[in-house]
Amino acid sequence: QVQLVESGGGLVQPGGSLRLSCAASGSVRTIYAMAWYRQPPGKERELVARIIRGGTTNYTDSVKGRFTISRDNAKNTVYLQMNSLKAEDTAVYYCYLSEILGSGFWGQGTQVTVSS
Repeated sequence: QVQLVESGGGLVQPGGSLRLSCAASGSVRTIYAMAWYRQPPGKERELVARIIRGGTTNYTDSVKGRFTISRDNAKNTVYLQMNSLKAEDTAVYYCYLSEILGSGFWGQGTQVTVSS
């Protein structure tokens, strides 16, 4: 089994920054992609950013130019640097890992609140 542990969430003022981390441990096989999703209050979970095995990244339009996803392959860790945060970025952020063989795993989520 694979465990994902997220950290780095919290309360930040509009315009501020946060860095989320997600470390994978356990029976991690060959990783295809790691991603960050978020679920705002009362809304569905949505993809925020994804980094694929070869390093290709994808972002949802609302975070382009503000968020950066990166990965440390040696540590099986993915990061999400979030700058210029807005109130609408408030959500529970979830890490997701997908393996080449098709299995997928979720983290427990970390709360990000952007408020003055």
